[in-house]
Amino acid sequence: MHALTKADPVNRAFEKRALLAALAVMAVYLSPLFLLGEDAHLRVHDNLDSNIAWYKVLHASGEWFGKPGAVIPQVMGGLPRAAYGTEFSGLLLLHKLFPSMTAYAVSQAASRLFAFVGMYLLLRDHLVREPDAWPIRAFVSLAFALTPFWPSGMLSTLGQPLALWAFLSIRDGRARPRHWLTLALLPFYASFVLGFFFFLVAMGLLWLRDAIAKKKANGPFLAAIAMMTGVFLLIEYRLLLSLVLSGEPTSRNEFVSSRLGLWRCVRLAVKNFVLGHHHAATIHTFVILPVLLLVFYLVIGERRRGDTERRFLSLLALNAGLSVWYAFWFHRGWQPLKEAVSLFNTFNFARFHFLRPLVIYVGFALGLAVLRRYGRAGRAFVSLALAAQVLLSFAFNEEVLFKRLGEPTFRQFYAERQFSAIRDRIGLPQETYRVASIGLHPVIAQYNGFYTLDTYNNFYPLSYKHRFRQIIAKELDKNRKLKEYFDTWGGRCYIFVAELGKKYDYRKTSTKRIRNLELDTKVFWEMGGRYLFSALPIDNAADNGLKPFGVFDDAESAWRVYVYEVMQGGKSLEQTGVDGHHPVLQRGSGVAGDDPEAVGNPRRADRGRFGGPGKQPTFRG
Repeated sequence: MHALTKADPVNRAFEKRALLAALAVMAVYLSPLFLLGEDAHLRVHDNLDSNIAWYKVLHASGEWFGKPGAVIPQVMGGLPRAAYGTEFSGLLLLHKLFPSMTAYAVSQAASRLFAFVGMYLLLRDHLVREPDAWPIRAFVSLAFALTPFWPSGMLSTLGQPLALWAFLSIRDGRARPRHWLTLALLPFYASFVLGFFFFLVAMGLLWLRDAIAKKKANGPFLAAIAMMTGVFLLIEYRLLLSLVLSGEPTSRNEFVSSRLGLWRCVRLAVKNFVLGHHHAATIHTFVILPVLLLVFYLVIGERRRGDTERRFLSLLALNAGLSVWYAFWFHRGWQPLKEAVSLFNTFNFARFHFLRPLVIYVGFALGLAVLRRYGRAGRAFVSLALAAQVLLSFAFNEEVLFKRLGEPTFRQFYAERQFSAIRDRIGLPQETYRVASIGLHPVIAQYNGFYTLDTYNNFYPLSYKHRFRQIIAKELDKNRKLKEYFDTWGGRCYIFVAELGKKYDYRKTSTKRIRNLELDTKVFWEMGGRYLFSALPIDNAADNGLKPFGVFDDAESAWRVYVYEVMQGGKSLEQTGVDGHHPVLQRGSGVAGDDPEAVGNPRRADRGRFGGPGKQPTFRG
């Protein structure tokens, strides 16, 4: 029986009030999304610059339920449908039913509500069951629900407590239909590869441990694991077809991730343990981590430890182990295996660290349960820690954080009115020509209906990557970091410019100019490219077979867009066969560049600040 019982009406009443208060705080946290609408500030990286636009592009293509071999003609001349994931995603349904911003807000609210309910049920029914421990149950659940999770991950991390609650209930022989239903429905609002694959492996290991320790197999528990895994595999059938059964090489085949030495892996492990990872953010550094270390100090000296203490120590060890695994997956010793077995290269097994939000917050709850036993001072410390963590969460609220960082709003980022003016000025059906962007994320053009040669996606044909590279080969030769970034990853198939580096969103306030651009616009033309959208003026446009078409500005936009038209046939730039001692792509060779001395794999976009204020020089269209 759980903690809320009729035998303890006082604590029951307090807990109900605490839960209502927690829900009220969550409503305040979410309110900017609903009150500001498209004027809200959102995360750009792996959000505005990709997923939100992808959903719109997919629905516009008519290929939501497309056949396995279907393509999305708006992107890359025909991006495989598999690049946009499963059609059986609740998030895709939301983006079909509502405008993009509304769908985003509803998804945020639903994900956080289920995160709160899941963590609460897990603590109440299995881990922190004392009737008077209601502040821990209510407000650890709230703090967990307010973590800045990756939006398109949905319940991939936030849903793990709910799944664990259902699994533990089945494991303990207390299964009800609601537990099985939870496990059957969660896959429709979560990602297998971005969370639940690793969670289900952990459940399998727990089942195996039980079977060995008790010398008896728990049939219902194993059946529950198999059922949820089966549902995920059915939903993610496109993933199986593309990663396991498809023989066509993709951009993932050239991933090179394991190049770190021992010392860099150690540093990365410590960094992950202390700071976390932006795709599985936990904001645990300032409050939770000191609490965990304090409780570790208190518990480690005790000779007799109860279940709470033993579970706490196990989770703390698991937490550290996950950080070590994450870091050492990138050690150079793995590279021969990754080259020999393509699955180890195309599937990111480092993501076991996506279990850390669950592990950290359950550990936080258990640690506070230990501290509250230290009398009045312990209970006061618990209250202070809970309040501090919840308040800290508001500092990472999207509206608060990204407004402070000067990021654009949803409306400013996608700049629909401005790009409608560009479309109207060109005056041709958008499907009859292709565009690409410089200093702007390609999804901005995609969101506004333009057909682009460039995109952000880590799953597309390798042959396209090689062809596209011919356009930017000269620019890659001039910037070693860009060359490594594109050749060993290529998820951002952008028109890279050596002068700009890995910076993709120059605002209208920037005074920077592109002075020495070298693109092969002949290849660009052959691929259907007719216009370049640049956030900055290009001084030597004519040298690249480009002519000014117009300058477009709008009060609602974060950008000033310089549109260049490619002259008939484009212009080919002579490409050198060798850059120093590093082979590069030969035009028409179909072979990707190779840089054996490259180190590191910068998977995250540099997000430096932008140029200072000042009026941007313009040219006449």
